[in-house]
Formats: sequence, C-alpha cells, structure tokens
Amino acid sequence: MSQEHDADAELPEVAEAEAAADVPVLRLKRHEERRVAAGHLWIFSNEVDTAATPLTAFSAGAIVAVRSNRDRFLGYAYVNPHSLIAARILSRQTGFAPGPSLLVHRLRVALALRERLYDAPYYRLVHGESDLLPGLVVDRYGDVLVAQIATAGMEAQKEAIIAALDKVVKPSAVVFKNDSGARELEALPKYVEAGLGALPARLTVVEAGLTFTTPLEGGQKTGWFYDQAANRRQFLPLMKGAKRVLDVFSYVGAWGVPAAHAGAEVSCVDSSAAALEAANRNAAANGVQLRTIKADAFAALEDLHAAREKFDVVIVDPPAFIKRRKDAGKGEAAYKRLNQLAMQLLPRDGLLVSCSCSYHLEPGALLDAIQKGGRHLGRFVQVIASGGQAPDHPVHPAIPETRYLKAFLCRVTHD
Repeated sequence: MSQEHDADAELPEVAEAEAAADVPVLRLKRHEERRVAAGHLWIFSNEVDTAATPLTAFSAGAIVAVRSNRDRFLGYAYVNPHSLIAARILSRQTGFAPGPSLLVHRLRVALALRERLYDAPYYRLVHGESDLLPGLVVDRYGDVLVAQIATAGMEAQKEAIIAALDKVVKPSAVVFKNDSGARELEALPKYVEAGLGALPARLTVVEAGLTFTTPLEGGQKTGWFYDQAANRRQFLPLMKGAKRVLDVFSYVGAWGVPAAHAGAEVSCVDSSAAALEAANRNAAANGVQLRTIKADAFAALEDLHAAREKFDVVIVDPPAFIKRRKDAGKGEAAYKRLNQLAMQLLPRDGLLVSCSCSYHLEPGALLDAIQKGGRHLGRFVQVIASGGQAPDHPVHPAIPETRYLKAFLCRVTHD
C-alpha cells in the first residue's frame, strides 16, 4: 500500500475525531443499556430518557452519542424520532463519530468475507445489522450493485454510501431499489434510481453453473433471493431422479430451472405474469422448458389436486406469512394449509421442500405445521435435510432478528 493511500485513508478519521466532540447525547433510562451493551444495535423509543434528551430535539438521521443513565458511553448511533426503533448503533469506538471512513472500513470487511466464500461476484455484499451497517442491504450482480435503504439514518448517508461502494468495489452501477414497505415505518418515500451509472432493465445472476436474468423494477427484493442459494445447492442434488417437480411461488425459476436442467418436467406456479415470463426466459437461456401456471398458490394447489396430478417433488417457498408477531396464529394456520395442500400432490413416496422467511415463525413451528398437515392426510413425514439462510446472510449472535430463513427437505410416505 502506498504512502499516498495511507495518508488519504487517515484524513477522514481525523475529521471524524474532531467532529466527535460536537455529537449530541442520547441518554437511556436506568437499566435500559443492558441489551445494547450485550451487542444488540437497536434502541427502542421507550428506552430513551426523553426527559433528559427529548427525541423531538433530533432530526431524522442525526448522529448521536448513546449514553447510559450513569453516563457510560455505549456507542454512536443514528436516530429517528418518528420510529419505534429510535436509534441504531453504528460504532462503539470512543472518540470517532461515524463518517465516510467507517463506511469504507465496514464495506471492506464485508467484501473480505464474501470473497472468502464465493468464487464469482454474485452474492449479498452487505446484510444490514449483521455487517454492522443497520438499515442497509447491498446485493452484487457482477459489476452492478443493488442497494436497499430501510432507515432514515442510512438515507442521510446515501451519498457517502455511493462513494464508499465506488471506492471499495468499483462497480459500473449502483442502483437504489428503495421500494420496500419497511421504509414506511421510517416515514421515507419509495423510489428506484441509479446512484451511479445507468439503471439496468434486468440483472444477471450466475448460480450453480446456470445463468439467469431477473427484472429490476417490479422484481422482488433486489431482484434475486440469494438467501436461498445454499438450500438450493444442498437440496437439489437430493432430488436426483425426480421426473415431475412442482415449484410453487416460483418467481423467476431459481428452483425450477435447475430441476428442469437435471432432467425433470417442471411446473412453476406464481401469481405474477412478469415473474413467469422471466422464468420461461431463464429456462430457454439454459436449454430447458417449463410449464407455467399463473394463479394464486393455494387455488393452484387445489386445482391440481382436483385434476389428480401428482409430482415427485413439490417446492413451497412462500413470502412471509407472518410480518408481525400478532399475526403468528393466522400465519401458522396458513403454513399448515399450504403444506397440507402440497403433500396432497405427492405420490406414496415423494419429497416436499418447505420454506419460511417469517422471522416470527420458529423452525419448530414450521416443522409442526408440516407434521400437522401430514397427519391430517395420514402421511408419515421424515426430515432428511434442513437449512437456513446462505452464508452471505450472516447472523448477528446478539440480534435474533437476523436469523429468519427456515427450509426443510422432507420425505413424505404413507404410514
């Protein structure tokens, strides 16, 4: 590393050290520092001593120094007085307020992990709190980066994020796909725009030796579900020999196209015509064909059962049925019904892939839903493989909310 580079890297740290003295304090109530001191990054509005430091005194996205009731320094955070999560810790380093150099450092650390894990640049580069960048997600599609900002604090750092990504990754484009519902909780508008370079119509993904394209605008999440990549890599070889596969909530064919490439006759079910069009395009690009069914998943499963269709493998990978804890009962009933409908389409000895991305659904609760669905049909269920989110979606040990994906591969037979 050159001396010029070293000097350039130190300049922001000097500026940030000087700025630290001017950072306003956000003080917590008595005993409310325990969870943060243990490593969690979130501070809820009811944990703030609003008599000493009124939340209304801060603008959304402002940097604060978080201190306990006894004046213990807990870290630097950004604040949003309009959100239930009033502040999120960015750094615990005393004397250095968060700034451009911190973003660059965090990105370099995140990139080092992904380069250790992956040979090709198709992965989640930044996974929010798990990479100590709360409120920011960045997915990598070759030389295109798609970012999602969920908080006012990260929105305030938007230009610095672009500069840091450009410095660390040197992409051809940085796109902000800020259209998730999470932004409403922070009183932020939705938009999709290019922060650097041009806005691509489609993104390219290479997975398991196959090439996919996925739409940007109108696509789900950032365009691709990298979190399921490890489960696809683990489960798909175990389906060897399957002749008929049903992929429900198929989106653009991440499960279905590899199954077809392995020799199966694949049917994809999705409610989105655009998603099914992309799935067909991905199948053709990889030399295979799909049967597509545009329908509500539950209705499609019932119709296929009425038509007496059978599949050697049924994959159900739905969106989150439980977005809030209070919806748990209704959501668990939906998972039970979904898995029961899926198992009705299996022969006497078939395979079920059942997934859930609902954080509020425990792995045991998903298994319970599968088991109850099986018992209702008089079926015996054996779990032969299980998985979670891929390693580019690391889990923060102090933040259980960062562990959310559950996936089971089950053998379903008659008693």
